[in-house]
Amino acid sequence: MSSTNRGYDRHKSDYYVTPIDKIIDFLEAFAERESNAFNNGYILDPCAGGDEYNPMSYPEALRRFGVTIPIKTIDIREDSLADEIGDYLSIEVTEKPKVIITNPPFSLAEPIIEKALTEVADDGFVIMLLRLNFYGGQKRYNGFWQRVGLPKYTFVHHRRMSFTPDGKTDSIEYAHFVWQKGYRPEFSRLAII
Repeated sequence: MSSTNRGYDRHKSDYYVTPIDKIIDFLEAFAERESNAFNNGYILDPCAGGDEYNPMSYPEALRRFGVTIPIKTIDIREDSLADEIGDYLSIEVTEKPKVIITNPPFSLAEPIIEKALTEVADDGFVIMLLRLNFYGGQKRYNGFWQRVGLPKYTFVHHRRMSFTPDGKTDSIEYAHFVWQKGYRPEFSRLAII
């Protein structure tokens, strides 16, 4: 999900490890506003990542944060630690999760969000880590935002994230975008974390 080629061997799927501490920062801020979000049902991470060197970031952060409901994982990469290897966009989710949370590939964010909003339980949450500039763009303005509506919350990370082993950051700000199924606000609530 980085905006630049870092000069190291990139994974064939353009896999970047999401920093667990930044996810926990988000979970703390989100739980202050939605204290019951993780109390029942299950959580799905459809782009879970993980490999022999790195845990799956969202499941690990959720466990460290104290979430005890089941977490199911999917990833397209053969070397992923996910429960199911496959393309989320081609997999039918039959049991509706309470929360769908992930760091999607930026180029597939729109279809992943739209699919997640159809599959999450009523009043459930779809949470995506995206570049803040996801809000921009004429095509999204005239299409995507009209179809799915604005997120209920946008949690902007005040420090740039590093997705690479060298700890360097790129020139992009990131935010956790949070939609709640059945809730179409006129404005997204903004929090800086």
